[in-house]
Amino acid sequence: MYCDIIALRAFYGSMLGRFAEHSITMALSSIWAKLPSERLVGLGYALPWLDRFGADADRVFAFMPATQGAVVWPTGGPSATALVFDEELPLVDSSIDRMLVIHALEHAESPRETLKEIWRVLSPAGRIVIVVPNRRGVWARFEHTPFGTGRPFSRSQLSELLRETNFTPSAWADGLFFPPSKRRFILRLHSLLERAGRRFWPIFSGVIVVEAQKRVYQGVPVTQRASRRVFAPVFSPQGVRAASVSTKETALDR
Repeated sequence: MYCDIIALRAFYGSMLGRFAEHSITMALSSIWAKLPSERLVGLGYALPWLDRFGADADRVFAFMPATQGAVVWPTGGPSATALVFDEELPLVDSSIDRMLVIHALEHAESPRETLKEIWRVLSPAGRIVIVVPNRRGVWARFEHTPFGTGRPFSRSQLSELLRETNFTPSAWADGLFFPPSKRRFILRLHSLLERAGRRFWPIFSGVIVVEAQKRVYQGVPVTQRASRRVFAPVFSPQGVRAASVSTKETALDR
């Protein structure tokens, strides 16, 4: 099940979505190292955090998977948004310093191929920051939020996947410790529940956040990857050939 751009915007425009954004921002801030004049790309739906963490970046782009859909961003300037296929990013090798992946990896057709493509476009010292639903968390069990769609991960699963694709995890964080309830009295207590969850039940967080560095000292076999895109034919009306018309007219004359 995919979460499209309309549902994502509606969620982050709601009160529950704003609290979720704040919780994820706190988790990201704990592991986000400032890199002046970096080239930053957000893959998935990363707009709320690109606004926060991309202020010092030299270039910021928002890549949105075709299955999700895209919106124009930023609103006050030239568009920096692109609709992409996450296994064939429109970037040259080693052209990006950091990539923020959120609402993307859990929906990827092949997370391994997506990470391999991100490895290709990251610079030798590049970093990837991933936010995914926690398999143990409550948020992954309710579909009224974007974190209840797609495939959730555990820490060990995510760590193994990163190592298989030549990334080295360097920092971990967690977010979304309050329950995903729309009830107002629960939302009023979200700060208290967030602090309590961070202290007493951290393994049941709603999301897992990890920063990993590109590993370049290990040899990687070079293979020619076939495109996974499937092009559907578009049928257009075809005119009648002149030769066929002439044949019919000759037959009528006879």
